[in-house]
Amino acid sequence: MSLRSLFALFLFSTSTFLVPAASAQRVAKYGADFLAGGVGARALAMGGAYISVAEDVYAGYWNPAGLSSVTQIEASYMHAERFAGVVSFDYAGFAMPFSERSVFGVTLIRSGVNDIKNTLDAWDSERNQPKPNPEDFITTFSAADYALFLSYGKRLNDHWSMGATSKIIRRSIGDFATAWGYSMDVGVRFISNTWMAGATIQDATTMLQSWSVNAGALSNIRDVFGDDLPQGGTELVLPVLRLGVARQFPLSFGGLLVAVDSDVAFDNYTSNAISIGKTSFYPRLGIELDYDNRLFLRGGFNRIQHLKDSGLDLTPSIGAGFILGSAAIDYGFGDFAGLVSDLGYSHRVSVKYAFGPKE
Repeated sequence: MSLRSLFALFLFSTSTFLVPAASAQRVAKYGADFLAGGVGARALAMGGAYISVAEDVYAGYWNPAGLSSVTQIEASYMHAERFAGVVSFDYAGFAMPFSERSVFGVTLIRSGVNDIKNTLDAWDSERNQPKPNPEDFITTFSAADYALFLSYGKRLNDHWSMGATSKIIRRSIGDFATAWGYSMDVGVRFISNTWMAGATIQDATTMLQSWSVNAGALSNIRDVFGDDLPQGGTELVLPVLRLGVARQFPLSFGGLLVAVDSDVAFDNYTSNAISIGKTSFYPRLGIELDYDNRLFLRGGFNRIQHLKDSGLDLTPSIGAGFILGSAAIDYGFGDFAGLVSDLGYSHRVSVKYAFGPKE
């Protein structure tokens, strides 16, 4: 079975069969996992240690309080290929100041597996064998996740800012099943001459994802496999506390930025995490070295965990970037499962552009 087919099977099973009844509610650990990878090649090259650092258009995703530092209209875009090119990921962001202290932001995200083969119609259930010329009955579909973020950031004084993001999620598995999800993030940020600190409660209201199943499109599953049809239902994505602190060290030729983040989850999934009781900690580390605030080298660890069998496990990331006029172009490189991974490496390129003079 190809890697693309495995992903299709995983997406279909986690999105439908894991919801046992129309009236049921269950906690979904991976309910919005397509958003967990982050946006912006700069942040990803720094291992995702960006909660306190975010102060541009990307803050709509990382920490909406950081939007308050935006002084020009900014637009950004990022494309990434994940899991050996099987999953495509696209992000677009926009931020616009509308008062001296307030900034509005919009984030759009699509993550999907395209051209998945649907062979259900090619099987003759009565004869229990493929139909003649089965390729004539094979179609394709996409499994895609979409997200719309509407964000607001406000500067309270010279040191403190706050913000909130309203999130709408749309998920689809071809014509088989669809879901809508809703939640909200809230965040705060503190800055001084050399220190930055931030905190975000992701899905503070608990994300609700309501699945509906197209029984007609799934009828062939019962004919081919003899299984009961999956039913819709509601999944819950629990809140996660995201904390970050960073410090800027001035150097003769530029500066050094060191950032440390940690996600704090209360989901009792502690097998591969640094945990205390039912609370799990997922730390991240990032550094950025800049020359004259124009050229940048970055590195970090986006996963620091302790495995019972092999001990400490680190997942590194690296990247670079440069500023040319009003444009910032960044590149990040990393993988998903340590230095040796069957899931392949990921290249991320993002572009940010600022319009007009600074206010």
